[in-house]
Amino acid sequence: MESRTTSRRTFLSLSMGVPLGAALAACGTSGPAPSGGGAASGGAAGGGGAKASYWFLSGPPGEAPRTAAVQRFNKANPNGQIDITAIQNDAYKTKIKTAIGAGQAPTIIWGWGGGGLRSYVQAGQVEDLTSWFGENAAVKDRLFPGAFGAATIDNKIYAMPCETVQPIVLFYNKKVFEQVGVQPPQSYGDILDLVKKFNAKGIAPFSLGGQSRWTNMMWLEFLFDRIGGSEVFQAVFDGEKDAWNNPASIEALTKMQELIKANGFIKGFSSITADSNADQALLYTGKAAMMLHGSWSYGIQQAQGGDFVASGGLGWMNFPPVDGGKGDPSDTVGNPGQYLSISSKATPEQKEIAKKFFATGVLDDAEQKEWVGTGGVPIVKGSDSLFTGSKDAEFLNFIYGVASNAKVFAQSWDQALSPTAAEVLLDNIAKLFQLSISPQQFATNMNAVIGK
Repeated sequence: MESRTTSRRTFLSLSMGVPLGAALAACGTSGPAPSGGGAASGGAAGGGGAKASYWFLSGPPGEAPRTAAVQRFNKANPNGQIDITAIQNDAYKTKIKTAIGAGQAPTIIWGWGGGGLRSYVQAGQVEDLTSWFGENAAVKDRLFPGAFGAATIDNKIYAMPCETVQPIVLFYNKKVFEQVGVQPPQSYGDILDLVKKFNAKGIAPFSLGGQSRWTNMMWLEFLFDRIGGSEVFQAVFDGEKDAWNNPASIEALTKMQELIKANGFIKGFSSITADSNADQALLYTGKAAMMLHGSWSYGIQQAQGGDFVASGGLGWMNFPPVDGGKGDPSDTVGNPGQYLSISSKATPEQKEIAKKFFATGVLDDAEQKEWVGTGGVPIVKGSDSLFTGSKDAEFLNFIYGVASNAKVFAQSWDQALSPTAAEVLLDNIAKLFQLSISPQQFATNMNAVIGK
């Protein structure tokens, strides 16, 4: 999700006065405030036992809950302390890769799972936690099942899911729907029907910041899943040869271009950027009827759309099923959580401290309340009980329901793949949306970088 860094940094600068908006930018790609990479003390008590180290992203809204969780742990464990270092986003990505490559990683490695985690696993730099989770079933069972996909490499768990969840959501403008006299889509066939009706009224069916590329990707993620099921992209992630040639893949790519040719998206979408939030404005001003976007969009529209959200103008739903598709319509895509791994180079004592932190400190009751206080949805079963009294309770409960009910919560493709494959992916997605390559050419180009 490198490509999302700028847009979320921009958003944070615009909406720091809006708690939910700030929190829904809390994914690892939110742009934290500069910290200079300085250390933040995890426990001034200075116990005499072993010490583990933990690096994570600085800046609001995530730094405060992360720091407080460690401070509580250190207070309860004077002989097994954790020293923390908060580092701003871009610097962190460079520093953690360098440290891991040199065999000098912190004990606890904060990350995004997926492709980055796979590279650490292949280099033998992180601990296999499968047996530990087996011995500590209660730790695993309290978290959303879908959060473990991005923590799992070759059927083994290498990371502890943590923090909050951010699925991709189909947003719609209720006022525009009422104006045209139509209902939200219950199937992909309904979407195609709505495209015709909105175009006939001079309203763009969908807003899309296509210049940013990753916004286009969200459409393919859902079409692949709804047509062929989660196993279609899983085969790509697993490095299976010619996985992009799956018939369901070609069908999804074909449907995508058919929707583009049917004027499903705002005219000139390829020149609209998500970084500027221009795509959001098209929805809340009524120039577009619908938009597929991350859950953080709610906060952006709340901050920038005047009374649009407060007046009940914004609707939301999970992406509907595709007629005849094999996918489970309760599944979702996006950011299933953030992730903590343990360095394989840490000492046995440091590893034990980390594991105790995973079992007793990560997402404890106090941390859950802190995330909810900033508008986040913790990946803990039952965390919805903390939403009572929030003005955003309806949306938070929706996000909780999507995330907790998803049997599969697929990670965004550009996170799941290696940086090399992700860049080729985004480039080919742009070409696909510009109709400059065919579905088969897309598949051929992507098959060339499987496993790279």
